[in-house]
Amino acid sequence: MEFFKIRKDIPFMRHALVFNVISLVTFLLAVFFLATRGLNFGVDFTGGTVLEVNYQQAADLQKIRSQLEEIGYRDASVQNFGTSRDVLIRLPARETDKSVEKLAGSTSSDNVMRILKADVPDVELRRTEFVGPQVGQELVESGVYALLLVSFGIVMYLWMRFEWKFGLSAIIANMHDVVIILGFFAFFQWDFSLTVLAAVLAILGYSVNESVVVFDRIRENFRKMRNATTSQVIDNAITATMSRTVITHGCTQLAVLSMLIFGGETLHYFALALTIGILFGIYSSVLVASPLVMWMGVTRTDLVPVKKEEVEDNMP
Repeated sequence: MEFFKIRKDIPFMRHALVFNVISLVTFLLAVFFLATRGLNFGVDFTGGTVLEVNYQQAADLQKIRSQLEEIGYRDASVQNFGTSRDVLIRLPARETDKSVEKLAGSTSSDNVMRILKADVPDVELRRTEFVGPQVGQELVESGVYALLLVSFGIVMYLWMRFEWKFGLSAIIANMHDVVIILGFFAFFQWDFSLTVLAAVLAILGYSVNESVVVFDRIRENFRKMRNATTSQVIDNAITATMSRTVITHGCTQLAVLSMLIFGGETLHYFALALTIGILFGIYSSVLVASPLVMWMGVTRTDLVPVKKEEVEDNMP
């Protein structure tokens, strides 16, 4: 299925150096912000108390934040959960909480409910959970291992399906996407939670899918376009897949955009990470991975066995 068809190949590889410089600058900026500002880890990673409370009327989130600041929770996260009457409160762990985790979780929730009931007596505590700092540290380590495992699996898959130059180019492009997403979260100090980590892992798989489509067309073009140069082969592959890219990523972005606009604060950063990842995933698959393959010197002989070609050429 094609949404549109471009008759003349767009010379993307003519400007490959410019695209690579833009990518390198963006990547270095993301690394700089990660090194200087760091990620703003949520309660899932740092430890703390999570409370779910219910009001009879729509809750005033700003007022709740002010009440929490009065008892020392200036970094508390307050957001609607499901409806405007349900509120999810995340309290970061204090230094004094670390030695008595369970007691601290109970004390924190009691203090919060005491000040909330003083203002609205009918507020109800639906659920409370305490995440210890040790659990948060384990989640960080597990997240890093998950990223490494997914990256290794992508490299091995592309290496077996195509050729090592494609696998290396794809993993560089995918790491480019991941680091830039993390760079955005570091620069704006957005809350980095388990849902955001899930979005990052999803983008890894999503981005490699686009790379596989382009790489598969490049391999096919090397068989059909016998007299074309490598840059012409890649330009044709990218141009031929543009319609599919617009349809696939456009439909996906519509779903993500609906979560971003209507999903509330619970899904806000998850959808935001997906939005950034989809946009840069398209860019990296087309304008990062493909130029890298060209710079690495991929040729027709890398993808089409020489003996097979000689047999074909000698056939009457």
